[in-house]
Amino acid sequence: MRKDPLTPAGTIHRHALESQVLKTNLLGDPTRRSVDVYVPAGHDGRGLPLLVDLVGFTAGGPAHTNWKNFGENVPERLDRLIANGDMPPVVVAFPDCFTRLGGNQYVNSAAMGRWDDFLLTEAVPWVEKEFGCGGAGRRGVFGKSSGGYGAMVHALLHPDFWSAAAVHSGDMGFELLYRHEFVPVLRALAKQPDLAQWVDDFWQARKPKDSDVHILMMLAQAASFDPDPSARYGLRLPVTLDTCEIVPERWANWMAWDPLTLVERHGRGLKALKALYIDCGDVDQYNLVYGARRMHQRLSQLDVPHLYEEFADDHTAVDYRMDVSLPVLAKALA
Repeated sequence: MRKDPLTPAGTIHRHALESQVLKTNLLGDPTRRSVDVYVPAGHDGRGLPLLVDLVGFTAGGPAHTNWKNFGENVPERLDRLIANGDMPPVVVAFPDCFTRLGGNQYVNSAAMGRWDDFLLTEAVPWVEKEFGCGGAGRRGVFGKSSGGYGAMVHALLHPDFWSAAAVHSGDMGFELLYRHEFVPVLRALAKQPDLAQWVDDFWQARKPKDSDVHILMMLAQAASFDPDPSARYGLRLPVTLDTCEIVPERWANWMAWDPLTLVERHGRGLKALKALYIDCGDVDQYNLVYGARRMHQRLSQLDVPHLYEEFADDHTAVDYRMDVSLPVLAKALA
C-alpha cells in the first residue's frame, strides 16, 4: 500500500551489474550488484538529470525502494515532490553497495573493494547509457550518515564528475565521532581477539546484538580507512589491543579520510558544483553536528557556495530532510 495512492507513480527498474573493479575485495563479497533505477511518471528517463542515492551503514540501495510502513520510501517521496511541483523530474539510481562488514564509506579500499571506482566507472556510466540521463553537469549525489560521508567525499574528490551533492548527517570530525568507540570494540573483542573470526561469528549468530552492529561498523571503518592487505578481511585497528592507546601512524591514515582533512586540500574545488547542501540534527547522538559546523565554517572561509542547515532532531529516522535537499539538487541540475 502506498501512503498516497492518488499521486502518479514512477517506475522502478531493477537491474544487475557485474562489476570488474570489485573483484579484488578481500571480504569475499559478490561482484554482481543490483541497481534499482527510479524513472518518474510520464518519462522514460531520457534527457533528465541523474541523482545517485548512497545509503547509510547497515543498508543497501534497494532498501530505499522497498515498501515502508507509516511513511514513504524514496520513490514515493520523489513522486510527491515532483507531482506537487516542488522539484523537476529526475532519474534516481539506488546501487547495492552492502558489504560483509555491514556497509560502505564509498571509497577505494584494498579490503572493502574499489567502491569509488565502482560508482564512477561502472554504475553511473551504465545507468546513464541505459536510460539516456545524466551526463556531464547533470549528475548529483546524496546520502545520509555513511552515505552522507560518501556524498561529501565524492564531492571533494570528484567535482569534475558530480555537479551537485547533498550531505545529511555525514561522518566528519573523526576525533569526536570515532575515538571513544574503540573502548567498546576492545571489550567486545576480549573473548575473540581475532578480528576476522569475530566477523565470522557475527554472521553465524542466530540473532546478532545491536551492540555488535556498532562493533561491526567500526571494523568497516578500519577496513575503509586503514586496511591491512596481509590480514584476513584486511582488518586492523588503530589502537593497541591491551591498553587502547592510539597507534599514531594508523590513526593518521584514518584522519587523512576525515572530510575536515580533505577539505584543506580539495575544498576550493567545490566551487565548481552547482549546488552543495549540508545539514545535521542539532542533537545528533554521534556528535556529527560539531563536524558539520566545522565544515560549514571552513567552506565559508574558502568562499565555497553552499546551503547549511541544522534541524531539531537527532541522527535517527530523518529521511524527511530529503524534502529539502532533493529539490535543491534537482533544480540546480535541471
